[in-house]
Amino acid sequence: MMLTDITPLERLATWFERHCNGDWEHSYGITIESLDNPGWALHVELADTEMADAVFTPMKHERSKDDWVHCSVENAVFHGYGGIHNLDEMIVIFLNWVAIEEK
Repeated sequence: MMLTDITPLERLATWFERHCNGDWEHSYGITIESLDNPGWALHVELADTEMADAVFTPMKHERSKDDWVHCSVENAVFHGYGGIHNLDEMIVIFLNWVAIEEK
């Protein structure tokens, strides 16, 4: 399978799997939930990972009332919020940031 064949959700699952060490996953994790506007919220807990102290510059993309993304990191948690069709975009923003910081 080529890297381009892997979906953002599969890549996120791989990141999660790398951090499951018999301890981390009992205290931390990833949450994806729906918003009522409608849209999505993505929360990735970073405590006890290599990303715990990494700096993320908050970002906002507001292209329309249905096409928007806001991402930030607060208290070692990545927060992504976006429109109903922006879940993959939020996951990719997280994964691209992680890839840059892990190098």
